[in-house]
Amino acid sequence: MPQPKSSSHIRFAAVGDLHVQSDAAGQLHDFFAQAADQADALLLCGDLTDYGTAEEAKVLAEELSVVSIPVVAVLGNHDFESGTPELVIAALNQAGVRVLDGSICEIEGVGIAGVKGFGGGFGRGSLGAWGEPAIKLFVQEALNEAMKLESALAKLRTRRRIALLHYSPVVGTVQGEPAEIFPFLGSSRLEEPLLRYPMDAVFHGHAHRGTFEARTINDVPVYNVARPLLQRTRPDAPPFFLYELPREALGEPVRTAA
Repeated sequence: MPQPKSSSHIRFAAVGDLHVQSDAAGQLHDFFAQAADQADALLLCGDLTDYGTAEEAKVLAEELSVVSIPVVAVLGNHDFESGTPELVIAALNQAGVRVLDGSICEIEGVGIAGVKGFGGGFGRGSLGAWGEPAIKLFVQEALNEAMKLESALAKLRTRRRIALLHYSPVVGTVQGEPAEIFPFLGSSRLEEPLLRYPMDAVFHGHAHRGTFEARTINDVPVYNVARPLLQRTRPDAPPFFLYELPREALGEPVRTAA
């Protein structure tokens, strides 16, 4: 049953991996309308298009026309496939979507920092920058994304904070995928900035066969909201995740890390 919007809480609908194709016109209207009806803001965790084409981005933007609540997004690896992520961003911006890439926004007192992220592996299995130049470039990309996240988090001045990613910052939410591809599903380097700033929650997608929820080292909840995962593991719930924060605590400044 739909949950009525609350005067005491702000509710976010979070989902990733929509993989919109050029022939998908009309297929997401009801989905987006349901999210807008139940939430105060919509968070999109990358892989919004299937091949990152201008045609797919246009279809996505048209599907989002039914959404009257704020929409915040990050891109995913699929949105880069055609080499023109700027076209995807332009279409989303035209539809009123705020696309974050090492940047922040604020919705009703909740600060949101967003970055795509990258792979590289987790913990002792993390790839090191050693050997061939191609390996060093791969690791440097992961470091660049982590630094972008760090920079964004440092700019937040709200009491309540959410991080929006495509790749996972923890190994827990990729469990269920083949272990051989863990290095391509996320990176512990993305977790490091999240440990230095107070956070309420982290949302990501990408790992379709992963696990819905895990925690950072300092116990911040991390949610894998890839749409295929939500559809498979929560068949009786809408294919997005509703996350609430209390309104009465919003907007209070907090001390940021030095």
